[in-house]
Amino acid sequence: MKAYNRKYEKELTAKEFFEQEYFELFFNHPKYLQWPTNSPFVQMKKGQKPHLLKLDERSEKLKNLHSKIAAGDKDASIAIGFPASEIKEFATTSGLITDLDLSFDNEDIYLSWIGSGLSVGVAGGLSILFDQPDVLLQTYVGWKVYRQFLNDPVLEKLAGNKITSWNGQWLSYAFSKDIREYFDFASLENLGFFKMDKTDMVIETVKWSRLFFNLSRQFPDSTYTGYIFSLGQTNKTLGFYPFKFQQARRIIEFYKKLFGENAAMKDAGYYENMYGIHIKRACELGAIGIQALEPEGLRKYFDKDKMPNLKKTTASRKNGQTDEDFDSILKEAENKDYENKIIPFRIYKTWLLAMITKNKEENLKYSEEVATVLFAHKQEARVEKKFIEEKLFKSKGRKQFLSELGELIQIFSSDRIEVLKDLRDRIYTLGDEDYQYLFILIKFDFAYQERLSNL
Repeated sequence: MKAYNRKYEKELTAKEFFEQEYFELFFNHPKYLQWPTNSPFVQMKKGQKPHLLKLDERSEKLKNLHSKIAAGDKDASIAIGFPASEIKEFATTSGLITDLDLSFDNEDIYLSWIGSGLSVGVAGGLSILFDQPDVLLQTYVGWKVYRQFLNDPVLEKLAGNKITSWNGQWLSYAFSKDIREYFDFASLENLGFFKMDKTDMVIETVKWSRLFFNLSRQFPDSTYTGYIFSLGQTNKTLGFYPFKFQQARRIIEFYKKLFGENAAMKDAGYYENMYGIHIKRACELGAIGIQALEPEGLRKYFDKDKMPNLKKTTASRKNGQTDEDFDSILKEAENKDYENKIIPFRIYKTWLLAMITKNKEENLKYSEEVATVLFAHKQEARVEKKFIEEKLFKSKGRKQFLSELGELIQIFSSDRIEVLKDLRDRIYTLGDEDYQYLFILIKFDFAYQERLSNL
């Protein structure tokens, strides 16, 4: 409310804002933006249907809410996020109930509604509430866009009551490189806002990592606290977590340094979705930052026997196939190869480097230099041709890796031996976690060298 009044030069109370803005946008239309369970807005008299309500009927429901708040009602149907009514024996589904006599005034009740409407839904069934003026005001701007779309007769299949999912998509868009001064429904649809189910066009729930990266564009040096929760049949509270946006920027900067500005822009849609473990697991880490951005699919390579396969996918020409058709197949194979191998390699490498270099400056090309030397030896060696893949890269821990590395040092040519000695010395100084990340990173760089040799 402070941010709104300051920006729009008003002095509204929470109740006045609820009447003039919230009710008008959320409930004073045939399609709602929100469906607050058991509240006066969804309790219909006999014969009433939400989309057929007249203006005076909707106004009556608003007056009903005001009356209940004035009378001191504070159950979940009146105060969003509060426990269900004990009088009506609904409390068995409520959590965080206390017998302490907590004091709430009427303004707090209206604020609970406003807070629920500002909550940002993310994939995984949870919502985030940021107590940060720019984020809250941008979310408010998005309410009007959602209302505009719902009122458009051409978009009659667009689902209502999805304000939290909408907020997530809108915020991600509003702070992204895709934001435009003028946009329409089609442009947002192309960005993945919506999908069709059997009857309606629903709003896709944004992945938290995509939202995280886009917020980091606006707040690159900031850490903001987000309250993570869900409201439903049973309310869930995970707690307050710091969102370390500067760490997202660090990953992007690494991506640019390693693969170039163009690649970082071209691959953005992929890495924004591919980075990030499940939001619940991210919360278990205590903070939302680099560690929580662990890329999807990387964990399987923590198995010591798993080697990355980055070899180029080939396509065979069929009998009678025209040059044009074969060129089309080659192009499709090349695109799939880029999407399924090159981009994941870049994403994994960037995250591993960010984890290894969390609090220190390192040579970002170091693992590539080691892998290049190892691969050159493999290409030239005869008796030891499979030594690197079968022994060194299948080491069951640091001790065995150092032992296998010692054998390689004995047989390496003098012009390359210093690289292995430096690797040995470096591994001695690393913690267990950083050793594991470096071990996997060298395997990926080795696999990439193998790919390059076959191009």
